[in-house]
Amino acid sequence: MPLFHPVSQQAHAISELFAFVLVLSAVVFGGIVIALSVILWRFRHSREDAGEPRAVFGDARLEIVWTAIPVVIVALLFTLTVGAMGASDPNAPPDRTADVVLVAHQWWWEIRYPAARVATANDLHIPVGAKQLVELQSADVIHDFWVPRLGRKIDMVPGHPVRLWLTADSAGTYFGACAEYCGAEHAWMRLRVTADPPATFASWLAAQQRPASPPTAANDSAATQGATLYSSLTCVNCHAVQGTADTARVGPDLTHLATRPSLAAERLPNTPQNLRRWLAEPDVVKPGSHMPNLHLSDRNLDLLVAYLLTLR
Repeated sequence: MPLFHPVSQQAHAISELFAFVLVLSAVVFGGIVIALSVILWRFRHSREDAGEPRAVFGDARLEIVWTAIPVVIVALLFTLTVGAMGASDPNAPPDRTADVVLVAHQWWWEIRYPAARVATANDLHIPVGAKQLVELQSADVIHDFWVPRLGRKIDMVPGHPVRLWLTADSAGTYFGACAEYCGAEHAWMRLRVTADPPATFASWLAAQQRPASPPTAANDSAATQGATLYSSLTCVNCHAVQGTADTARVGPDLTHLATRPSLAAERLPNTPQNLRRWLAEPDVVKPGSHMPNLHLSDRNLDLLVAYLLTLR
């Protein structure tokens, strides 16, 4: 199986170049080791040797050979690298609207689909086989987007949006991360990319377009009380929930929180128990994160979890 199991043309170009350089480096290293071993054996010191060894003032043919070989190797690597650069990062038309806008924050990923007016977090979905133009931005410090099986790394500098093509040749889930140290929780700034068949992707996007359904007292009294509690706390100053008056964009959009596979950028699997833990002690689960500890009572934690689990 190809090195790193690439699943896109862009990733294949990088993987093939890396494999070639690795093999070439091994051949060069092996040749040097063999040559040194022969020289050490051939010109080893013996008791019969007397006086200084004979001076050798150069060999024009040998010097031409050992100069020409590195030049050829460097020229070959340069040519292959330029080709891989073009294949792994093809140009995008400047007037083409991005399919996805991905904004890096300390320490989570905001994901927007402009045409569908959909916003989510840390869980990027793309259709299999379709080239998706992704615009990458940073909201605070320098970050770096990298999903190894899908393509190249690229820096995200505040105030300087960049673009790249993202494609998956086969359905599956591919994990990425920020590859530029960006603060205390850099190690837990992770990303999940799910490549869906086109029909599945369309269904997922349509579901994301629907606003959250408010709980009713008749169906779930705890969730209804939790919704009231949520609106009275500082949650509304940071998070948006479509279909309500909450439209803040400081933290992740929570409209479909309950359907996401993880919490806090892959720090925890998204289960009711972990959601409760995250709300109770975010400073312990992810030290340094901007999620505040509201010092909620057990009762209030139960109510908030009941409400958030309805956001599907």
